[in-house]
Amino acid sequence: MGDADTIARMSIIVENGERSVRMAHLACVGSHAINGVADLHTELLKSNVLKDFHAFTPAKFSNKTNGVTPRRWIKLSNPRLSGLLDKELGKDWARDLELLRGLEPLADDANFRAHWRDIKRYNKYLLADCMKHRTGISVDPDSLFDVQVKRFHEYKRQHLNVLHIIALYNRIKQDANAGIQPRTLIFAGKAAPGYRIAKLIIRLITSVAEVINRDSVIRGRIKVVFLPNFNVTTGQHIYPAADLPEQISTAGKEASGTGNMKFSMNGALTIGTLDGANIEIRGAVGAENFFLFGKTAGQIAQLARDNSSPMQFVENNAELQDVIRLISSGLFSRGDTELFQPLLNTLLHADPFFVCTGAAAYFTRQQQVAETFHDQEKWARISILNTARMGWFSSDRSIRDYCEDIWRVTKVPVRLEGIDELSFVQSLQ
Repeated sequence: MGDADTIARMSIIVENGERSVRMAHLACVGSHAINGVADLHTELLKSNVLKDFHAFTPAKFSNKTNGVTPRRWIKLSNPRLSGLLDKELGKDWARDLELLRGLEPLADDANFRAHWRDIKRYNKYLLADCMKHRTGISVDPDSLFDVQVKRFHEYKRQHLNVLHIIALYNRIKQDANAGIQPRTLIFAGKAAPGYRIAKLIIRLITSVAEVINRDSVIRGRIKVVFLPNFNVTTGQHIYPAADLPEQISTAGKEASGTGNMKFSMNGALTIGTLDGANIEIRGAVGAENFFLFGKTAGQIAQLARDNSSPMQFVENNAELQDVIRLISSGLFSRGDTELFQPLLNTLLHADPFFVCTGAAAYFTRQQQVAETFHDQEKWARISILNTARMGWFSSDRSIRDYCEDIWRVTKVPVRLEGIDELSFVQSLQ
């Protein structure tokens, strides 16, 4: 009986109901290797998603964590930082990213930290100019650039970010002298055409921006910007300028992420959950240099099994209650109290991605972010260490792992005779 059940679960054809091909199962059977793209992703494939296939052919499974290319995401996107790295480390770092480790001692050098901050500030001016040109919104480059750029999906929890923005707004409205660290909240990304809730989250972001950016009481202490038509070229402005990337997906839902790597390579400090490659990034840069919050994938799975009500978390969080009340009141929808009701209903009565569950911990960690950013010397030191410890996340390492362990290809050295590397990368655009 057990064997028959296993065969049915592993069948390439759906055996009950309407017959169809299980494409993932077909891929498993037809492949000589199966890999996840982050440690957590691989473990979830082995223990859950493809559990039967792992039990049947465990040797097929391995992990190959993603990487990103430093030629594009530092050398091309951030030329001033690239120049500094050339000066301090020599020019081979772009081919051997582990050489970034040479920056670690410089994190304790006050002059080097000042130069580092100047580069970040210059990149923030460039992004501020880009945003002014494309949206008409002026922002303060000396504010904390708090950034979430990625595909819109409920599991990526852009709406958790928005709830915190509304909480900041409400604090200032309740007390005009509230000590709020000035922030520029930057969003970009696209939603699938038929994904109604994702589009409603975008609508909420732009509506909140409209209210906050024109409120004289706020006096520019927080600004919200949605950059339209996000693409790789826009990303080249954003990644070097970010202070705080939001990697806040529900634990167990993100396969890996690569934006998290691009941000950290450029010296941003991450606020995030133990999801995807966040786990490995945190391990590399140091737990003390990463703003962690939220539950683990295992704890999330247990909450799902317990079928816990999101209302218990709302009832125990007065600030979250105020935020939901403001959305329900129509403040951000020009008096239309029904516009965002589908989103609120999902949060309050189902909350499949545990937004309400994580709100209190997220709000608390954001306060620590603000306090740390206030100490610019400390922030710069952590920023340098983030860049210094990101060598393992180069796509060169990732591709080498595939070559050696999966593709079994012979490595052939390539020389670009007479071609400047940066010019070569630029020619590929």
